[in-house]
Amino acid sequence: MKDTVFPSSKQATNGGGAAKTTFPATKSQLYGATRPLYRPQPKPYRYRRSCCCSCCIWTTVTTLILLLLLAGVSAAILTLIYSPHRPTFRVSSLRVSTLKITSSSKLITNITLNVNAKNPNKELIYIYDPIAISLTTKNDVVIAKGSFGPFIHGTKNNTLLKATINGGNQELDDSSAGELRVALKNKKGLPLKMKLDTKVKAKIGGLKTPKVGIRVICEGIKVSAPKGKYPSKASISNAKCNVDLRVKVWRWTL
Repeated sequence: MKDTVFPSSKQATNGGGAAKTTFPATKSQLYGATRPLYRPQPKPYRYRRSCCCSCCIWTTVTTLILLLLLAGVSAAILTLIYSPHRPTFRVSSLRVSTLKITSSSKLITNITLNVNAKNPNKELIYIYDPIAISLTTKNDVVIAKGSFGPFIHGTKNNTLLKATINGGNQELDDSSAGELRVALKNKKGLPLKMKLDTKVKAKIGGLKTPKVGIRVICEGIKVSAPKGKYPSKASISNAKCNVDLRVKVWRWTL
C-alpha cells in the first residue's frame, strides 16, 4: 500500500522562494489596540465642599429651631410654676426748682424726680440697666433729661428711684419757645409726659433670661414754673404709667 504524504507548508512560488511566516499578535499589541485614550477626570472637590456647606447650614438652622422651642417650653413652664407678675412704676413726687425761657429762647430747667418701682413677685428678681429719663410736652419739646442708676429689684420689693434732671440750656426755635411761654401761663399747669428707657433681665434661682428693652411712659403730669425761692410741686394725682416691652410680640400695660 502506498503512503500518501501531505505537505506541511505551502510550496514556494515564483521561482521557489521561501514562504513568509506570520506570528500571532502579542498581548501588548492587543492591549494597545483596544485600550481607550486616557482622559483625566475632574476632582469632586467643589461638590464635596458644597455638600459640607449645606450640611452645616441645615445643622445650624435645626439647632436654632430646637433652641427656640426649648426656650418657649421653658418660658411656659416657668409661667405655670412661678406665675410672674409685671413690675409697676409710679411717679411719687416731682418738684420744679427752675423752669424758664430766656430772651434768647434758651430753656433752663432743674427738676427733682422720684419714681416708685414695685416688684410683686415672690420668686422673680428684675435686674435693670441704667434708666434714661426724658420729660416732654405734648408737642415733643424736651423739657429735661437725666437718668436713674442701675439696680436689682428684689422679690416683693418697693424701690424708690431719685434723680435731678435738667434741660441742658438748650436753644428752642421761635415756634416752640412761643408755645411754651403761653403754656406756662396757664393756671392749670403745663402737661408733661415722662419716658423711661432701659433694658432688664429676670432671674429665677440660678436661671437668667436675656435682656429685654423696656419703656415706661407716664402721662397726666402737670407742672408750673416756681414763684419765689421755693420749688413748685407738680400735680401727679392723675398720673398713670404704662410699661411697654420693646418686643413686638409682648406688651405689658399697667
